[in-house]
Amino acid sequence: MRPIELQVEDLSIYFGGLSAVEGVSFYIKKGQIVGLIGPNGAGKTTIFNLLTGVYAPTRGDIYLEDKSLLRYKTYQRCQMGLARTFQNIRLFKDLSVIDNVKTAMNRQMHYSLISGVFRGPGFRKEEREISHRAHELLEVMGLDGFAHDYARNLPYGQQRKLEIARALAAKPRVLLLDEPAAGMNPTETQELLATVKMIRDKFEVSVLLIEHDMNFVMDICEYIFVLDYGRIISSGEPAEVRNDPRVIEAYLGGDALEEEDA
Repeated sequence: MRPIELQVEDLSIYFGGLSAVEGVSFYIKKGQIVGLIGPNGAGKTTIFNLLTGVYAPTRGDIYLEDKSLLRYKTYQRCQMGLARTFQNIRLFKDLSVIDNVKTAMNRQMHYSLISGVFRGPGFRKEEREISHRAHELLEVMGLDGFAHDYARNLPYGQQRKLEIARALAAKPRVLLLDEPAAGMNPTETQELLATVKMIRDKFEVSVLLIEHDMNFVMDICEYIFVLDYGRIISSGEPAEVRNDPRVIEAYLGGDALEEEDA
């Protein structure tokens, strides 16, 4: 049995007395790809912001393995193994592709200030090491040929892949993907599907993703949690969730399901 990597217990947050997330509990096992789905405004991105420390919960707890994350800041949670991408791509558009990846490795550098100023042996050695690792990540994502191009010049689908490569540079144990297939054409979506599965296997990371493309979710996720009005209304394997009347009513809609079955 795979151990639990990330666990959320009774997670809740209120804004101005209104409940945005209420009593949410779930867990992700090591190496699992899990989907968090629901209609717009259901609270999915709010949960990501709670997990990464952007928001502090009103109630509840978050555990990475068996360690509570509540007292840790966002950058500390990243160091501990929780990395994310964003619905709206957030790259350094005027930096090169490889430099975008290297920005996520700054806390893996250990040379002294003096060595950095004078470009000493320690600085040169570590720079070679992170450049090598950055190239490896770009190669895995099929981006090595664009290493010295500006990030802004990449096609949209490649920018998505670059953002994932940058997240992987932080050596995460759990990777949070916020609508990774948004704006992609069918070919790019299929490439992304294969890429996420490959990442899970190669880097031995667990993946939690938010996504509106239901075909993508059903094809890639081993387990799915469905959120509506800040509460989990259903959970299970893709086939179970797909046929749950509560999900059909809240998210898919009867017509959408009939079209997929046609």
